[in-house]
Amino acid sequence: MGTWCENGRTLDPLNESLFDAQALESPAALASSLAPPASPGHYDELRGIVTPAPAGVPRLGVPSQPAPLYDASLPAPAPADSAADGSDDDERAPLAPHWAGFFEQLGTEGFADLPRRAVSLQRQIRDNGVTYNVYADADGPQRPWSLDLFPLIVSPESWAQIEAGVLQRARLLNRLMADAYGPRQMVTEGLLPPALVRGNPGYLRAMHGVQPPGDTWLHIAALDLARGPDGNWWVLSQRTQAPSGLGYLLENRLAIARQFPQAFESLRVQRLAATYNAMMEGLQHMCPAGQPPHVVLLTPGPYNETYFEHAYLARYLGITLVEGNDLTVRDQRLYLKTLQGLRPVHGLIKRLDDQFLDPLELRPDSTLGVPGLLQAVRAGNVLVANMPGTAWLESPALLGFLPALSRRLLGEKLLLPALPTWWCGERAAMEAVLPQLAGCTIKPTYNGADGHASFDTVLGSRMGRRELDEWAGRIVREGEEYTVQGYLPISQVPTWTQDLGPGHITPRSVLLRVFAVSDGPQSWRVLPGGLARLAGADAQIASMQRGGSSADVWVQTHGEVDRTTLLQSHATPASLARHRAPVTSRAAENMFWLGRYTERAENAVRLARLTLDLLGGEDLSSPAMLTWLHDMALRNALVPREVPRLARSRRVFERALIDELADIDEGGSVGYSLRCIRQAAAAVRERLSPDHWNQIVRAEAEFVRRSAEQAAERSEGGYASAAALRMLESTSTALSAMTGAQTDRMTRDDAWRLLSIGRHIERLAFLSGALAAGFEIGSVHDVSGFEAMIALFDSTITFHARYQQRRDVATMVDLLVLDGDNPRSLAWVTHTLRGRIARLAGSAPGKLTALSHELPDPGAWTLEHLCEPGSDACHAALLQLLEACETAAYHVSDAIGIRYFTLTSESLRSVGA
Repeated sequence: MGTWCENGRTLDPLNESLFDAQALESPAALASSLAPPASPGHYDELRGIVTPAPAGVPRLGVPSQPAPLYDASLPAPAPADSAADGSDDDERAPLAPHWAGFFEQLGTEGFADLPRRAVSLQRQIRDNGVTYNVYADADGPQRPWSLDLFPLIVSPESWAQIEAGVLQRARLLNRLMADAYGPRQMVTEGLLPPALVRGNPGYLRAMHGVQPPGDTWLHIAALDLARGPDGNWWVLSQRTQAPSGLGYLLENRLAIARQFPQAFESLRVQRLAATYNAMMEGLQHMCPAGQPPHVVLLTPGPYNETYFEHAYLARYLGITLVEGNDLTVRDQRLYLKTLQGLRPVHGLIKRLDDQFLDPLELRPDSTLGVPGLLQAVRAGNVLVANMPGTAWLESPALLGFLPALSRRLLGEKLLLPALPTWWCGERAAMEAVLPQLAGCTIKPTYNGADGHASFDTVLGSRMGRRELDEWAGRIVREGEEYTVQGYLPISQVPTWTQDLGPGHITPRSVLLRVFAVSDGPQSWRVLPGGLARLAGADAQIASMQRGGSSADVWVQTHGEVDRTTLLQSHATPASLARHRAPVTSRAAENMFWLGRYTERAENAVRLARLTLDLLGGEDLSSPAMLTWLHDMALRNALVPREVPRLARSRRVFERALIDELADIDEGGSVGYSLRCIRQAAAAVRERLSPDHWNQIVRAEAEFVRRSAEQAAERSEGGYASAAALRMLESTSTALSAMTGAQTDRMTRDDAWRLLSIGRHIERLAFLSGALAAGFEIGSVHDVSGFEAMIALFDSTITFHARYQQRRDVATMVDLLVLDGDNPRSLAWVTHTLRGRIARLAGSAPGKLTALSHELPDPGAWTLEHLCEPGSDACHAALLQLLEACETAAYHVSDAIGIRYFTLTSESLRSVGA
């Protein structure tokens, strides 16, 4: 959750004369003249001073008389009339040295090049598919990640204060966890109210007495910081359950460093890779038995707000991204379900809230966790980062008690102060703070917990007397549900805004999230950077959920820049094998269905186009042809069951078909298949290129848009099949692009083989059924029916080039059934399926498995046998083969699901110990 901040002042758009002014001034001087100062009372990051506040306004917005829970050792703010407040607006102060150095390194084009860089940055974010899911966003669940062009630059001196304070707090929180789940001395001694520990829903009684590996409870801790008017950094909140940001800040760094490479080098910005490397080495070192240890990252799934980060971080760290149903617990050990069987998991980085981790012991309705996980943790067989049960540390009420706890547990005063905080569950604190609500913020003590008050942060300064009285009444009635925190006018950083003209500089309030990561038993290091969150132009909260933005964080160093990289200069076959992530059963199943739904959509589009073309033509007098089209449309859910026979009413049938195309509730329709493609792709997005993913999203969005336009036209009495044909043609082109990406741009691993198998199973069943129906009904014996069958197999050009004007059964069977070079012939599809199923099972080239033999052997098919002359039974052998192909396709599909997805096959064995 963010904190309150004031709106940044906006400068009028730059005009060309101002851009030209850089010829007369240095870029730093130009930036100083163009950038407005921070809002009154806020620290100006650009100039390193505080903008003078109006007379009579308290600097920190807290009472002069400290409340019982406020640490009196905090540094006092500078006086309001201090000379450090800077000069007046008529003569703006010069830039801070690091910001001056940044603008001096803009390059030869200077400020005039900033609009181009901003456009380039947005394009990079869009092309990389960086998204942040917003559940309440009316425009849909996904939107591009918001990143400002300018970084937040932190000087070495300022970072030294942050680093020391964050390390100290990480040690303190870890000691506090050990006490809370061990001897509970802090509660016994009265230093911590029991209601904030055992009364907090985030405290897990199931973890009491657990001894975590390396005595380390916290492997990743995040603190939200803000710089106050005194120039010091203050703690606003702490995140210990599943802190987000480690992936987004990496993407921010890559994007912004690419825009300002000269400034990045000249300012001696510290790199990030060494800390990530140390974190992974620390996790692997503390993992229980297993050499090398297998570490995975647990995500709630693609609909989580930060799913992009989960996939990005897993790729960067070289670990497997998993969901709860990818894992299983057997004999108190955690295993990953892979295509090769069960693989032991020794370490788990969780991005899932604790309450959803184990439906056996926590929330029974959770489908995101792993049954039995807590038992595996208690048995010491798996390391979880962070350990379950850390959520209670995130309560804002705890901040008021940490100064005393630090003196007791560490024998040290806190180096990094927190905002004055009052927990209203203590009467003295409540009575002290109630008269001062107008200058504070009100937060829930147990945010998001069932049975407790849950609300967004309330700003006292934004409420009238009546509202304040109402909140005071709530606090008096249920004091422990409310925590009151002092108001801090947080610092403002320059941002680049391009909503008007060529662009302008606007100060925005900024929060800094800093991460401490464990690099060994009870040892931490601070990531030299962080995630800066900027308040929106009209927002009071610096929150990504409320339209905020982000910024890269550049931490300067006086020493040598650490140029550690995760790239290994001397890789061994063993190390390369470790970094080849296994294919999970969930990912494999989604890849399988991605292939099936892609092929199913292509089949539906081709059949619908063929039907509409024939209905709009003159040559549709054959009863057999009409029957075949009607049966094929029913079989593939292109029309509802109750639609009249095509021979009775062509127009009603045509209208029903057009209406049904966009029906996403019926399996088989084009709209339904496109939605299923997107859903399956979203579950394996980390395996798809940005182009492939964008093609899938655009195809569905375009189809929905065109369908809505056609629906509007039909409501006015128009049923133009020409518009439907154009929509289907556009969709066919998009599906061809998807197929090309799947065929030519994906690694041929087991996941891809399942995608290909899924496509060919769908193709074999569809084409076999269509050809069998054509022979049973007799439509293939008419010229129009013959040509329609060839077109449905997408083989018209090949047929006419090879056989000229011949239209007999033998030529059809030769091309559509027996031709081993035609990728849509049954022989080619069956042969490919048999080989890929065998390869998936690990068979040597040319060696088939038992499942492969479930499919008919195309090597035994002959034209003489399938086209044996006779009377009514002349096609019995062919029909028997077509039925065998269709039946085998569905049988193989079920067998693959049992063997590789549900893992219920008796032959399943663990692939490790």
